[in-house]
Amino acid sequence: MNLTPFRTVLALPGVRSLMLLMLFARIPPTAAGVTVTLHVVTTLDKGYTAAGTVGFATMIGLGLGSPLMGKLVDSKGLRFVLALSVLEGLFWVTAPLMDYYVLLVLAFANGLVAVPMMSIGRQALTALVPVPQRRPAFSLDSISVELSFMVGPAAGVLLATKFSTGTALVTIGVAILAASAALFIVNPGLVHEDEDVSGPQPRVREWLRGPVLAALIIPFGATMVLSGMELAAIASLEKAGKQGWLGLIFVVMCAASALGGLVYGSLRRVPGGVVLLTCMALLVIPVGLGDGSVALLALALVPMNLVCAPTITASTELISRHAPAAARGLALGLQGSAFTFGVAVGQPLTGFAVDNSGPPLGFVAAGLAGLVIAGLGWTFSRQRQAVPVTS
Repeated sequence: MNLTPFRTVLALPGVRSLMLLMLFARIPPTAAGVTVTLHVVTTLDKGYTAAGTVGFATMIGLGLGSPLMGKLVDSKGLRFVLALSVLEGLFWVTAPLMDYYVLLVLAFANGLVAVPMMSIGRQALTALVPVPQRRPAFSLDSISVELSFMVGPAAGVLLATKFSTGTALVTIGVAILAASAALFIVNPGLVHEDEDVSGPQPRVREWLRGPVLAALIIPFGATMVLSGMELAAIASLEKAGKQGWLGLIFVVMCAASALGGLVYGSLRRVPGGVVLLTCMALLVIPVGLGDGSVALLALALVPMNLVCAPTITASTELISRHAPAAARGLALGLQGSAFTFGVAVGQPLTGFAVDNSGPPLGFVAAGLAGLVIAGLGWTFSRQRQAVPVTS
């Protein structure tokens, strides 16, 4: 594997420190979902349906709020959006004091104003890295996201079980405030020095078409397949009474995705995002052959997860190439919504298949749905932008 492209990117001024800062900033949000679930189930004693309802409300809030926050980044600047983290931190710090219904309503409201750390990191990285080196840069960013998902949920569970769910919730709030304050001080640039953002704001209909729509459909399909695969894997091991091995399964998935990101970022010629999404969908279909076996399931999950980070990287690369610099925050915010709504669709779709036909059919359902979305992405990717977009 050729690591030279990664060394070159990390040698660029500001890239290494930005990636370390964004890794820290992204960990608290990844801990939120499992921590809230444990809080509702164990502390509030409301059950998993109630916990899932809070999670669904949060996802809807995030899905609607992500483009709004991205547009505010474009129009008002990064520091304006980071100042809103006070509201987000206040929610988490006071969450242990809320009863269930207050938590449900405010979880949705918090999602609307949550600082989009994932999108901000990608936008700041785009500003630092010239176009020819963005593929390895975005690959490193995808690997960083995988690392945050390996650390965040585990840290949330540890705090909730060793201390209390209230302690875990407050810790998330304090960590979000600390990360936002650090970003506020650093205030990384969001537009590359070679890009011109002067003049009137580009109209959305001028660039939200063809390749950009494909770039948004790709992460929707990817997270739909990924969330469905995770739910089917949980169901498979739980049915076999081996749910204690779930942590190992998730580590294997994240490690495989990170390895795939390294390989993808080192290549000169790569398959497109639609092709990668198609591979993800096809490779998840036979995973059910490992049903009930920890070793077989872990091995079966590796090929599909090798394609995961490259698929996300390809989506971000498309957005950086086709969305105008002056509207990149909105475009990446829409990408964040695509991630969120993909999860919202993938889990119930796969859950229905698991409940009615068992875990192996859950993997099949996730894969077939992914193929449908890949076909839709291919259709949009063939279209040309009617109005040229300049940066």
